[in-house]
Amino acid sequence: MILNVVLFQLGWAACVVGAANGYAAEGALAALAIVAWHVAHAARPAREAALALAAAALGLAFESLLVQAGWVRVEDGVYWLVILWALFATTLNSSLRVLQSRPWIAAALGAAGGPLAYYAGASLGALQFLEPAAMLAALALGWALATPLLLSLARRLHAT
Repeated sequence: MILNVVLFQLGWAACVVGAANGYAAEGALAALAIVAWHVAHAARPAREAALALAAAALGLAFESLLVQAGWVRVEDGVYWLVILWALFATTLNSSLRVLQSRPWIAAALGAAGGPLAYYAGASLGALQFLEPAAMLAALALGWALATPLLLSLARRLHAT
């Protein structure tokens, strides 16, 4: 579990610091390597890959919506943010597994943690909030819904 947390944090930092300093592709590749390593070492690799892909698809839709709404500017495109969603999926059956049966706690943590992560990324210069109040509200709502949804999917994929 500790390795999972450490690898997630390293992948997050690679993406965000990379994007903030003109190395979005390199940071995204580092995070993608962590996702690939996680999948390769999972007890059920195909199911972990499916979970990562589902999270990435949800992330693509969510990030694209935020950009299209004009609430955020991401200079290098949203691909590195989408990879962060796949990276987040690596925690769902490991360090966040305890939340799979606690959707209300997961929603609360998503509502708080999602905006904090984006705020940290904006503070580092990886993205820019164009409409801060709307952006933070959308992030809180989006992550309050996405976190329990993805945890439920992780539980279902793991149980079958």
